[in-house]
Amino acid sequence: MSVALLWLRRDLRLADHPALCAALGSAERLVPVFCLDRRLLEGRNRSDVRTQLLIDCLKELDRSLQERGSGLVLVDGAPERKLPALARALGAQAVHASADLAPFAVRRDRRVRRALESMGVALHLHPGLYVVDDPAAIRTRAGEPHTTFTPYHRAWCKAERRAVLAAPPLLPPLVGATRRTQLPSPSQLGLRGARARAPRGGEEAARQAMEAFLAEGLDGYARDRQLLREGASSRLSPYLRFGCISPRELEALASPGADAQELHRQLCWRDFYAQVLRHFPENVRHEHQRRYRGTLRFERSERAFQAWREGRTGYPIVDAAMRQLASEGWLPNRARLISACFLCKDLGIDWRWGERWFMRQLLDGDVASNNGNWQWIASVGVDPQPPARRLYNPVLQQRRYDPDGRYVRRHLPELARVPDEHLAEPWLMPAALQREVGCVIGRDYPAPIVEHACARREALCRYERARHRGAVESGRAPAARQSVADCERGDRSSQIGHTDM
Repeated sequence: MSVALLWLRRDLRLADHPALCAALGSAERLVPVFCLDRRLLEGRNRSDVRTQLLIDCLKELDRSLQERGSGLVLVDGAPERKLPALARALGAQAVHASADLAPFAVRRDRRVRRALESMGVALHLHPGLYVVDDPAAIRTRAGEPHTTFTPYHRAWCKAERRAVLAAPPLLPPLVGATRRTQLPSPSQLGLRGARARAPRGGEEAARQAMEAFLAEGLDGYARDRQLLREGASSRLSPYLRFGCISPRELEALASPGADAQELHRQLCWRDFYAQVLRHFPENVRHEHQRRYRGTLRFERSERAFQAWREGRTGYPIVDAAMRQLASEGWLPNRARLISACFLCKDLGIDWRWGERWFMRQLLDGDVASNNGNWQWIASVGVDPQPPARRLYNPVLQQRRYDPDGRYVRRHLPELARVPDEHLAEPWLMPAALQREVGCVIGRDYPAPIVEHACARREALCRYERARHRGAVESGRAPAARQSVADCERGDRSSQIGHTDM
C-alpha cells in the first residue's frame, strides 16, 4: 500500500489545493499533517492573535477532513525531525507540500528535503500560495528579478494560469492507528485573550467572507478601497495569509470590470513582494536600497515609539489606526500607510521597529508583504520614489480619507463630540470649546508629539544626508540636492499599493 504525507503550512483548505490533489493521485493512502514549529510560534515574529487564528483554522480543517473520512495529524516540533520520523513510522514514500517563497520557508524546505532524501523519501512542492504558479519566475527581459511593480504587473497579467481545482468529496482513511495529537488550547500556548473583532478562522468562514465580498463588496472597490470606512476593504487578507482561501480562485471568481482589475492588482502586489523576498532574502533585515544601509540616522526614542504604539501621538488619524490595530489585529491599507509613514518619517524611527510591531499585531502578518510595505513607505525598498512622494501630512490624509470623521470617532471615543472642522487638528480648538465638548488637549487627548511641518523638513534632510554619505562612501559624486519646493510638490502624489485587501 502506497502512502503519501500532505504537509500543510499556509494552505489550510481543501478547495483549489494542488498539493492535496497531487498527493491523492500518487498514493493509495493520504496522511494530512501539520507541524507546530516553535521557531515560528515563539520566534522573532511571535503573534498571539495570529497563533489564535491558526488554531481556529486547524480545528476547522480537522473537522472538514473528518467529514471526508480522514483527519489532521498534528506533530509538535521541527519538521526536519518530525516529518522523517512520521514517514518512517507510516511507510510513506513521498511528502507533498505547497511551495512557499519566504526565506525561512525556503531554508526549512531544504532541511526537510535533505532529511527525507537520506531515507529515500521525496519532497514534492506544488503551487497554491500565490496567483501564478511561481511569482519568482517572472523576470525582466534581461533575466533579472523585477524590482518595480508596474512592469512586473504587466508581465504577471500575461502569465499562464492553472485551472482552479475542486475540493475532493471523499478522502482515504488515515493509515492504521495513526496518532492524532490534540490541538493545544490557547492557554497551553501561553496566549492572552482574543481580540474583540477577530474573525472566525477556517475555510468555511473564509469562503463565506469571500462570497459575500464578491456579491456585495466588489462593486465600487476600485473607487472606495482607500476610504477609511466600513466595507471599503474586503478584509480577506487574514484568510489569504493562512491559505483558507486560494488567491488563484479569488482571482478567477472576481467578475470582469474595473473593480475586479483593482482586486487583481492587489493580489499582484502580494505575489510581487513574495518574489522580491525570494530574490533578495537579506531584505528581511536590511534596506533593499544599498545607499541607505548604514547611512540613514534614526531616532531611538522609546518614549515616542511607545506613544505611537499606544495611539497617543496627538494626531487623530494615526492614533485611530494604532488603536484599531491593538483591538482588532487588522488595519485598512490607507491606515497602515499613514501610521507607518508617521513613525519612520515624522518621528524618524527605524522602519524595522514598526515592521516588527506590525508582525506581532496583525492577523494577516506576512513577512514578504509587511516587509515590502514598510520599506516602500520608508522610501528604502523596491519600487523607489523620492522620499517626499511618500511623506504624508496626517491632517490632510484624515480629511481626504475620513471626511466624515466616522473612523476617527469609532476608535477614539474621547473625540466623539469634537466638531468636524476641528477633528483633524483638535489642538487648535479654543480652550472654551475644548471644555464644552469634554476634550481638553493635554488632559483628555494628547497634544501632538511633533509638529508635522518641522518633522517633514527634518525627514527630507535626513534622507538627503544619507544619500550624500552613501555617495561619498561608494566613491561617487553626490547627487544633485532636491529642493524643498520639489519635495512639497511630490507630497501631493497619491499613488499607493498594497495588500491588506
